[in-house]
Amino acid sequence: VIGSAIALDLLFGIPLLVGALITVFDVFLLLFIMRFGFRKIEAIVGTLIFTVLVIFVFEVFIASPHVTEVLNGFVPSSTIITDNGALFIALGIIGATIMPHNLYLHSSIVQSRMYDRNSIQSKAHAIKYATMDSNIQLSIAFIVNCLLLVLGAALFFGVNTEQLGGFYDLYNALQNQPLLGASLGAIMSTLFAIALLASGQNSTITGTMAGQIVMEGFINLKIPNWLRRLITRLIAILPIIICLIVFNSNEAKMEQLLVFSQVFLSLALPFSLIPLQLSTNDKRLMGQFKNKLWVNIIS
Repeated sequence: VIGSAIALDLLFGIPLLVGALITVFDVFLLLFIMRFGFRKIEAIVGTLIFTVLVIFVFEVFIASPHVTEVLNGFVPSSTIITDNGALFIALGIIGATIMPHNLYLHSSIVQSRMYDRNSIQSKAHAIKYATMDSNIQLSIAFIVNCLLLVLGAALFFGVNTEQLGGFYDLYNALQNQPLLGASLGAIMSTLFAIALLASGQNSTITGTMAGQIVMEGFINLKIPNWLRRLITRLIAILPIIICLIVFNSNEAKMEQLLVFSQVFLSLALPFSLIPLQLSTNDKRLMGQFKNKLWVNIIS
């Protein structure tokens, strides 16, 4: 919600509060697309992710970061423990990469595929594709987050300012980059906003569907699909609307709220991952497909 609202503000100058309210209508668009089957949803999500990936790869290439310094950034450092700010950002990156609600979504996607539940071979194929699906999603999310960090570092290197690296900062830095020129700078900043909007829409679709899955599977709430998705969307958007009103649509506060939400997701991960690990290691549930020893050790 926040990412989409910021993107609409950057692209069209739509106020954050209005942009957040506009995202409510995503639910009705999702309901319309669902009429054509789940595979259409998968295709749209894949297109959105591919769009974000291509734009960030292009912008990082244009920004020309120092490759050696980028590679050094992947080496673990004690700074992440000693510096509270670095730890906070690291937690946010984890939450943005491994979103716990997507684990429910990917588990549910397996059930949408046609396979014989009485066939060992068919089950093996289903588990194989579920594993591939999750790994591909996590890998792409990891790459996109890395590209965003590298882009920010390349643009703000050597700049001494108290607060840097927000979406508005990145947008303005791309737009006013002396090395790019006015025309290319405008294109780069617009592409960045489009990538942000695509990412926000992707999160909207997956988050709404994950909420529906939780309601169906855990709460066992039996209500029409359109109402279930609308409730899920309202639960997500109401806190944002309240914060926008309280903070008078302050851009910096909304960017902070976005980071806080990612940190919260990282702190919520154990509540999804531990039951998942215990379930997949239960022979009564998984039979011969229970976790291997090395999987348990790593998890």
